[in-house]
Order: sequence, then structure tokens, then C-alpha cells
Amino acid sequence: MNSPSRKISQETPRPTIRQLDEGAINRIAAGEVVERPASAVKELVENAIDAGARRIEVDYADGGKTLIRVTDDGCGMTADDLPLALSRHATSKIDGSDLLDIHTFGFRGEALPSLGAVGRLKLTSRAPGADGVTLSVSGGKMEPVKPAALSRGTVVELRDLFYATPARLKFLRTDRAEAQAITDVIKRLAMAEPYVGFTLRDVSGGGEGRVTFRADPQSGDMFDALHGRLATILGKEFAENALAIDAEREGLTLTGYAALPTYSRGSAVAQFLFVNGRPVRDKLLVGALRGAYFDFLSRDRHPAACLFITCDPHLVDVNVHPAKSEVRFREPGIARGLIVSALRHALAGAGHRASTTVANATLGAMRPEPTGAEPPRVYQMDRASTGPSLGSSYSAPYRPSQEVMEQSYDWQAPERPAPMETPGFAEMSQPSARMEQVEAQPETEALPLGAARAQVHENYIIAQTERGIVIVDQHAAHERLVYEKLKHQMAEHGVKSQALLIPEIVDLSANDAQMLLEMAEDLAKLGLVIEPFGGGSIAVRETPAILGRVAAKAMIEDILDELADLGDSFTVQARIEAVLSRVACHGSIRSGRRMQADEMNALLREMEATPHSGQCNHGRPTYVELKLSDIERLFGRT
Repeated sequence: MNSPSRKISQETPRPTIRQLDEGAINRIAAGEVVERPASAVKELVENAIDAGARRIEVDYADGGKTLIRVTDDGCGMTADDLPLALSRHATSKIDGSDLLDIHTFGFRGEALPSLGAVGRLKLTSRAPGADGVTLSVSGGKMEPVKPAALSRGTVVELRDLFYATPARLKFLRTDRAEAQAITDVIKRLAMAEPYVGFTLRDVSGGGEGRVTFRADPQSGDMFDALHGRLATILGKEFAENALAIDAEREGLTLTGYAALPTYSRGSAVAQFLFVNGRPVRDKLLVGALRGAYFDFLSRDRHPAACLFITCDPHLVDVNVHPAKSEVRFREPGIARGLIVSALRHALAGAGHRASTTVANATLGAMRPEPTGAEPPRVYQMDRASTGPSLGSSYSAPYRPSQEVMEQSYDWQAPERPAPMETPGFAEMSQPSARMEQVEAQPETEALPLGAARAQVHENYIIAQTERGIVIVDQHAAHERLVYEKLKHQMAEHGVKSQALLIPEIVDLSANDAQMLLEMAEDLAKLGLVIEPFGGGSIAVRETPAILGRVAAKAMIEDILDELADLGDSFTVQARIEAVLSRVACHGSIRSGRRMQADEMNALLREMEATPHSGQCNHGRPTYVELKLSDIERLFGRT
């Protein structure tokens, strides 16, 4: 059967190679640089930042389809500069001698001529000591330079985007969606430049319009300025729950803020990455960020962070994508390792901290009893309090100084991981609704998690601090403590592997096999030993013993999928740590277990001393802290 594809017979004339005219070239280039109104805004605002602007105003109408106007107070341009600025590959950013030595956002000289090729573009500018001038270009046709009134800086006005290429208009989204994309671009650039003021205004329908986003210039050192800018853009809650990051490795510096694990999101919308001040969406960096939080969040939760990598421009190539949104590091492993180690160090330094949003959500769930014609409800305790009733039905007390993992764990992998019995705990009666009271210990109230005062429902410890109360989920908290000890033990003794009686051969493409073999050393540290087996095949000779029987082919395919998606793989580590998490769950204090006063206080003290104890193995909080002022506000006492 003949293929439906076009055939070229011997009679078909030979195609002629011809030089495209300047207008066609510019329209083609515009398709690479200007995808939508937000792309035009990005290019124009970056030009304003490169010009040294300290205040930038952006006006748009109809989602940027009919009007985009960017006003800045930068260095401006002269009458001689304007025609050059609208010529392709004319730029003041580089001299062309070193395409890696780039210190600005723009450097290709494509943005303005591309915009002039697909829309009606007007430039008005004034340089210090020169007169104001203006120049218009419509569909690639340039008009003469004319005098104009302007105090300083530059105003770029773009009307009727894509009027010269009407087919492109059909691919634009609604005005609201395009306006949101413009806002996202401005917010990212505002994070990159905290000392620059930004104002975004919707002028649809004429008039002065309405301000949709505003960020005033920040002051202070870099961390203070960035913290203030992030509070404006991402909100006060992010600023309260973000950890400052400052690390350096082999010429790369990482700065910024990363949020606590308990301040996580349902998607990756709160992840902002920058390389030498340029906003990027890079698979390597996103994978490193995910790897840093890997042990603290479930797979359906995503960390929030705003991180900046700064390095010599020769160590990173930013000219690998038309929109300059991707980069290529000379040593990608160094960049990834820097992010993972710096964030993990910061998270460990945060100790037992949990995000303030946990307390806010708790307070939001509390409602005062409604007042009205109905008589108030009367509550009565199930029974009269008889003081502390501790000691008669308890197992051995909690001893944090005693190693939880005294007995050795069989790393040679039973068919199913055996549950770990933790010394000092036994499962007790079902939960009840009564509250066990604890005598006051004022000397411990000054500690971060305070002094235990009561246990309610045999699962929640109520502790009093100097400024409020803390409610601890005893099972979740101790589960994290046991898990951290198990991880520490594994790090000390390594991951034992078990040799397969018959190595499993997995057939792959040559590229996939090569990609997998490049990380063979890292996989071996996790107990998965692979070797080349000729062609595109690999031989799986050993698997992690703790996992028991493993479907090697399925695991290899999962690893390859992650490598293709994120540039790294956590499949093997995830499976190992899932087993440790289950062991920790079985070896921790169970819900329904009544605890003595010294046990509860001992648990609080060990939480304070253990990093990451603010969230359980699944990323949920292990405790809630309520300030006394908030509690008093609930009762109308303030």
C-alpha cells in the first residue's frame, strides 16, 4: 500500500534556495522570542533593569493583547541609539568577543526588532544631557526619529501585538489568563531585583486603570531586602516560615529562602529558582530541590523556596534556550550537591520547628459558641477530677537517653520487614475521653516545647510554655524520633545488599543503559549493583536486602523515568526509607497509650534535641503551638 506522504517524482522541479526578506526573518525570530504578551513584558522589563532602572511601571490592556507600556527611570537612549535598538542583533550588553561573559538579562539584541515586526511599537527615551526623542515601527516598517517630551528614562509602548501575524492571535488564551501570566513574570523579576520598585496596572477600558501588583523598593542588606520582597509577593506566612540559605561550593554560591517542610504546597507553584539573577525553570535545579526535601514530604506535597545560584558566568551557559529560561552548568553535579546539602543543613538547623500555618489553621478551626435566644449549652466532665492518676496501668517509662535501636536490625531482609519493638513501650487500652493531669514544673516552661501539663484522649500531650501552649501528637512525634535513629544507624552501617542467585538481565536502549551506568556508583551505595551486559543491556547483580524480593526490571524502569523527568532518581532511596518509616511506625508510642508525667516531658525534650521532629515521616506536623494572645482573642479577652 502506498504511503499517503508526498512523493517527489523525477519530473518535480528541484526546490530553489532563496534568501528570506528582513520582514519574514523578524517575524520568524519573533515567534521564538515572543510567545505571548507575557513574553513581551519579560523582554521589555529586563531591558529596563539592564538600563539601571530603580522604578518600573507596566501598564497593559486586554491581557496585553492591545496594549503593553513599560516606563522606567533608567539611563535612556539618544536619537542615534533608537534606530540601532530596533535593528536585529544590535545590543549594548556584550561586544561579541565572549558569549559566556554575560552579566545582564538581555544580550542577543532580538527583543525590540521582534516586537516591532509583529506589533505597533513606539520608543520614547531621553538620556542625561540629551533631548527626548521618539521612534515608531509598525509591522517592521520604521519611521523617522522625532523630538518628544520626556523627563528621563524610557517608555516603550506596544500596541496590537501579533496584528502583523493574525494566526498567532488564535493561540492566545483569555484576557484573564494572559494577565495572570504577565503578573507571574513581574513577580519573578521582582524577586530577582528586590531593590527595584515595580508597579503593574490594568488599564483595560481606558483611564488610569487599577493597580494589580505593587512592590516598593527594599532597603537593607541582601537578605533583609529579599525577605521583605518575598513577604510582599509570597505572603507573610512564607516569610515567617522560611529559612535563610547561604552556602558556597567550588565557585557556586547559593542564597535565598526555603520554607519548613510543614509549610508545603499541593503543587510546585511556590518554587522560584534563579541563576545569576535570571529566573529559570531548570530540570536539574528542580530535581535537586525535590531531593533536598525528599525525606520530609510525601510525594503529593511540594516544597516552597526562592533560591539564587550565583557564579562566574563562564561556569554556566545561559544561551541554550530561545527564552533563556534554561541553563547548562559546566559541572551540574556541583550545583545539585550544593542545593541538596545547603537545604538539608538548614532544615536540620531548624530543629523541631513547625510552620506557623499549623497554628493558624488550628485557630481558624476554633469558633466561639454562638449567642442568641437559645440557652447556653452546659458541659459536664465525664467524672470528677481526682488529681493525677498515674502509674497503675503503665509499661516501663520512656527513656530518651536509652538508644531506641539497641537490638540489631536484620539488614539481610526478611521477605517482609519485621516490625521493630522499641524498648520501654507496650500497647495499652483503647482511647478514652478523659484528661490526665500533670503537676506543674515551672522550670521547664522556658524550654521551647514547655512543660507537660496533661494528656487527653491518650494521644495528645498538652504542654505549657512561657507564651502559650503546645499540643503534641505523641505517636507522630515519637515515630519521627525513631525514624531519625534508624536513618542514623543506616548511615553508619550502610545499606546491605543481597546477591541475586541468577542476575536479572534488563534490555534497554543504548542511551538509557548509558545514563543508568553513569550513576551506577550512587546506586551501589544504596545496595543496587548493576553492570553492563553488552549492547543496551544491563545486569542487576545485587539489590537492597531490606527490600526483600525486588522486581528489578520495574525498579530500573522507574529509575529511568525519574532520570528523564528530573535528571535524578530517588526510587531506590524512597523504597528503603519507606521500609524504615514503617518500622518506625511500629516501634513508636501508639495512640491510646497513657503516659506518665516524666515520659511526656522526656518526649518533649528529645523532640527539642532531634532535627526534623516538627513533622512526622509523612510531612504532617507533630505539634501545634498556640500563643496565649491568640487563645485570649478566641475568648474575647483582648
